[in-house]
Amino acid sequence: MNRLIFILLLLTNSSFAQTKEKFLRNFLIEDKLETKNVLTEYTRFNFSTLWTQTENNLVFGIIGIDHQRIRIKLTSIQKSPTNPTFYFVLGKSNVKGIICDFSGTIKLSEIKKIKELHFGVDDEYRDKGVKSQGILFADYEFKENPNLKNSGIFKGRLYTKWYLNSSNQIKYDDMGLNADGYMNNAFVGTWKDFSSDKEKKCNWGDFRVPEANQDFDIGVGDFSPSEKYNEKGWESFQKAMKGDEVAKNEELKEWWK
Repeated sequence: MNRLIFILLLLTNSSFAQTKEKFLRNFLIEDKLETKNVLTEYTRFNFSTLWTQTENNLVFGIIGIDHQRIRIKLTSIQKSPTNPTFYFVLGKSNVKGIICDFSGTIKLSEIKKIKELHFGVDDEYRDKGVKSQGILFADYEFKENPNLKNSGIFKGRLYTKWYLNSSNQIKYDDMGLNADGYMNNAFVGTWKDFSSDKEKKCNWGDFRVPEANQDFDIGVGDFSPSEKYNEKGWESFQKAMKGDEVAKNEELKEWWK
């Protein structure tokens, strides 16, 4: 029996590692990472602005195996004055119009540079003084207000693309924005209900949803959820894509205020 459990654990860990590797390849698109973790070289920089860079109507998320739409807004991010790898976060979630505030942390764990600099379409950033580029890996934990019904905790892994410019400023790396499949700020993890401990898959990101069902995002150049998921909160987005003004206004609404 113990041997069987051991084998099952090995298979599970192997499958998880393969899934993680596949996601990272897709996230990087064609970039390759150096193996060295240079976290200590970059903790002097403040990465907080990278996680609020993108307009909220371009941040897409899912919760549960049915890919119910969830909208996430990080409203405040402050770097810890005592621990340079910690960031304190405030934000709000929105599922089916039910809005819940949350608070928590982002903890940097790794920073790796890419092997060869990229400069966007037609090398438009080549003369912009890019010194280095890479991926930031972090762990996040956001706890919703426990006094609210159906509240819980978001927990998982964060992947962020960045670059360092000639003024020694960390910037959001959107140089590959026009590339098929581009995404950034990929939050990959779970949501667990406080009252029942029921856990659901919950992922969100800039411009694309990370680790979604293969039939969910049918877009090539841009994010486009399949109409089969319309009843899960994606109908407004579909209508907005087709030019419906009411739906456009709904998508642009600052629902967290």
